[in-house]
Amino acid sequence: MHLVLSTDGPVATLTIDRPAKRNALNYEMWSAIPSFAAEVAADPAVRALVIRGGENFSAGADIGEFQDLRRDAEGARRYQVAIHAATTALAELPKPTIAAITGFCIGGGCELALACDLRLSADDARFGITPSKLGIVFSLPSTKQLVDVVGPSWAKQILYTGEIIDAPTALRIGLVNELHPADALAKRARDLAELMASRSQVTIRGAKTIVGRIIDGQTTEDEAVHALYEGSVTSADYAEGVAAFLEKRQPRF
Repeated sequence: MHLVLSTDGPVATLTIDRPAKRNALNYEMWSAIPSFAAEVAADPAVRALVIRGGENFSAGADIGEFQDLRRDAEGARRYQVAIHAATTALAELPKPTIAAITGFCIGGGCELALACDLRLSADDARFGITPSKLGIVFSLPSTKQLVDVVGPSWAKQILYTGEIIDAPTALRIGLVNELHPADALAKRARDLAELMASRSQVTIRGAKTIVGRIIDGQTTEDEAVHALYEGSVTSADYAEGVAAFLEKRQPRF
């Protein structure tokens, strides 16, 4: 297994550790991601997840498996099910997720990063989604995540051409949130995760749910949204937040 989950205080880190293959993701790795996400979701002490690589975030899918696991249509479908399960598990994790991107973030690596809430990048990273070089139609859920982040025009350019784009371009089109020197990236990702971990988790869960609903086209409030409001103002977090405000101190959520 080339994925390592570690926990330090309120922040969990999932490290892609396959440097000999530029952190290419194989079937076993895709298949393991939902269980890692479930472990993070189930741990009340963990409040944020950072996904990172080493020299590279991930150069994409393991091309070596095309010969054995993805050679025919049936194998390709099975492989896509595993990818979809992994990205869905990350996207639906009810805690903040941050991709800390170094080096190559290509194909499946970019797909993994898009499933996270935020993407922080080294200023020399490279990005691309390359199904047009393989005759593969990129899945609808992952295409939607790309469109949600960069808009339809840039999504088309990225998918039609398979070109590799640099980090400043990725920042300009909204593919990443921030750029940092490579040697400062890990600290910034950790600091941001800790900041989120210090905030009200009631607020964060509600915000993640409502932003997701807006992205999916919801424009009006319904009973589920009203339940989020009611749950927040009757929560211990709300009582602590108001008390801290009145006492002019930092809240302790």
